[in-house]
Amino acid sequence: MVQRTNPPRANQGIPARNAGSGWHFMHLAEWLIARPRWFKRALLITNDLLLLSIAIWAAYTLRLSRLYVPPTWEKWLLLIAAPLIGVAVFHVRGLYKLVTRFIGPEGTTRIYVAVVIAALLWAVLVLMMAVKDHPRSVIVIYALIAALLIRLSRQWAGAALLKAAPQHKGVSFDKRKPVIIYGAGTTGVQLLRALNEHGAYKSVAFIDPNPSLAGQMVHGVKVIRPEKIGKVIADEDVKEVLLAMPSASRGERRLALKALEAFPVVVKTLPALEEIASGNVQVSDLRPIDVEDLLGRDPVVPNLELLTANARGKVVMITGAGGSIGSELTRQLLKLSPKTLVLFELSEVALYDISMELEDLKRRLLKEAEGEASATSVVAVLGSVLDRKLVARTIQELGVEVIYHAAAYKHVPIVEANPFAGLQNNTFGTLVVAETAKELGVERFVLVSSDKAVRPTNIMGASKRLAEQILQALAQERGTATIFTMVRFGNVLDSSGSVVRLFRSQIKAGGPVTVTDPDVIRYFMSIPEAAQLVIQAGTMATGGEVFVLEMGTPVKIDDLARTMIRLSGRELRDEAHPDGDVAIEYIGLRPGEKLYEELLIGENTTGTSHPRIFKNNEPIVPFEELAAVLERLEDAIHRLDEAEMQDVLRTTVEGYVPAAGSHPVAGKGEWQPASRTLH
Repeated sequence: MVQRTNPPRANQGIPARNAGSGWHFMHLAEWLIARPRWFKRALLITNDLLLLSIAIWAAYTLRLSRLYVPPTWEKWLLLIAAPLIGVAVFHVRGLYKLVTRFIGPEGTTRIYVAVVIAALLWAVLVLMMAVKDHPRSVIVIYALIAALLIRLSRQWAGAALLKAAPQHKGVSFDKRKPVIIYGAGTTGVQLLRALNEHGAYKSVAFIDPNPSLAGQMVHGVKVIRPEKIGKVIADEDVKEVLLAMPSASRGERRLALKALEAFPVVVKTLPALEEIASGNVQVSDLRPIDVEDLLGRDPVVPNLELLTANARGKVVMITGAGGSIGSELTRQLLKLSPKTLVLFELSEVALYDISMELEDLKRRLLKEAEGEASATSVVAVLGSVLDRKLVARTIQELGVEVIYHAAAYKHVPIVEANPFAGLQNNTFGTLVVAETAKELGVERFVLVSSDKAVRPTNIMGASKRLAEQILQALAQERGTATIFTMVRFGNVLDSSGSVVRLFRSQIKAGGPVTVTDPDVIRYFMSIPEAAQLVIQAGTMATGGEVFVLEMGTPVKIDDLARTMIRLSGRELRDEAHPDGDVAIEYIGLRPGEKLYEELLIGENTTGTSHPRIFKNNEPIVPFEELAAVLERLEDAIHRLDEAEMQDVLRTTVEGYVPAAGSHPVAGKGEWQPASRTLH
């Protein structure tokens, strides 16, 4: 006999309707979530009328110790008036505008205040009606019962609706991800609420260094000291720690991160409070730890007068506007309301990206009513700084008054392998723009330089030092109306080609993380801080100065790699931990690289009005002498004569010693001399 089997149901993953009351309840909750707002308000009003009626009747019954039936029409009127007054007060107090699922502590407080006001207004009605033998304690009993019933109804409904909300589907109670919140302040509490509403996370503890909070309970979650975090991580199998300290100084944040380094957890953080546009913390605001959180310094409030002096109402041109520093300069300058912002860039893709970004920024500034940034016109110019005719036409037709020259090839190994192209762009490109600016009467020319220009061991550094020398020489010439100056600083965090980006991608790929040498150190500064300081330093210039930015404490790159590995939730793989996740591989210094960088050539350094900007007076080669050197260098490049090129650099650039084994392997035959005339 063949046994007939029923075919499988088309919706096997959905419980049957007779699976129990739980399914019906969830279905009802989902249905309610989808209803229009007016329907939900009507339902809440009906609920409150019913519960307030029960509360006033229960108050009389408890006070009189018998089932209460109003004996007169006046007392019937009082019984009916109480819930009506309550609902009216709830409406005025905005209780029906609250989303029940996300009511939170503020909503609870609003409920209690509304109930007290409703009870007091009902008491006034009792006094006005002069009802005889009315027990006054009924007013207090009514307020207590009403507050309890209304709050419990909202709490129960909120929990049920939250569980049925779409973002909670597929996450059962026991499968929530355990997390620790570092910081038990206002932001930490807001984050806890956001996590509870999201439903996929379980907050197992707060960590806070404030000793007065240790052992306290915050919304049902215990606050513990940082020393005990290891035990909680092990006991609760925590894989993520959420840093809720957006208003803390960077020093305080670094201390918190230092305390977390030893544990195999992913650390995420919230942006600064001013970056959270809504003013409320959301789970989506969490982001992985940035290197700026590890290395960034507490910012110094910029001098507004220095920032705006050479920007507001002026025509400003940024060369290399699509690069890391150039693009940040454009963002900062746009906020200072220049008349015109000229973006001069060789890369079409980079020029398009920064142009679109600035248009979006203009719209945001207009919406936020910040100054007159929306009136700034942005002009995109595609071309090379070696094109003298294009540079001249741009300056002349647009009336450029200030130039920030950030266009440069900056990656040491690439320029080392392509020295002719590097010198052409970095040195002769600066010469073209600077001479044109002088001829056409540009007010101010600011060169973005590099610490690699100090006693360089590579072509990139030598090319930047030559660029500095060109500006110093031009500034010394008679009849020069243009103020030439340069700003020298070290590495910026997370720029293109940054070691930080490299480490992040290597960690994501599982390693190894490549470090050139265990002893190499570098200075770091955030891109926004560097751009702001460049603008301010440029304003201080009187002509020919080298401004040096205070870079803070140098960072050992090996330590940076280890910290980034740990804070990404991975374990370092080494001899002590052979089963770790990511290894570090030492590959040796690349051609032209130093173990450490310097910022000063001489010792003649003075302070300025800004605590992080210093002025250095350095040896200057007269322009007549420098012009002959540049003619010789141009000829060597034209003939692809590496030996002559190196000889020129050694005799002209202070302290230049090319690295052993450093010689070009590419770029030959590709150089075309700049169309220019040395004066």
